Amino acid sequence: MSQQPEIPDKLYFRIGEVAKLIGVEPYVLRYWETEFPEIAPVKSKSRQRLYKRCDVELIFKIRDLLYDQKFTIKGAKKVIKKVKKEIGHDDDQFLLNLEGDPAELKAKVQRQRQRLLAIVEEMSDFISR
Repeated sequence: MSQQPEIPDKLYFRIGEVAKLIGVEPYVLRYWETEFPEIAPVKSKSRQRLYKRCDVELIFKIRDLLYDQKFTIKGAKKVIKKVKKEIGHDDDQFLLNLEGDPAELKAKVQRQRQRLLAIVEEMSDFISR
């Protein structure tokens, strides 16, 4: 796996920024969007693609599968689908660790859910005061 460069701490990235970070042309990203529905940038009022950090991280994984590990598009899709099925979760955020053991990934997801539930409960208590 190639070394992923540091991703700037921003909410959204434009397609040109992502292309430069990933090391591909913008048209490649647009093509990958058609092949990998997990890549889902939002569009601004001016129709500019805006990628979230999790999109950028997923694109790095896809680039790694295609360019470094030499998977075909079809093969990369299978890897992503398999990981989604094994961890039992459809949230793309959890696809980012494609190298992990499925049991460990599932445990990690469950811990994150517990943390989120605790935060929601704490916020509910705070709001109801």
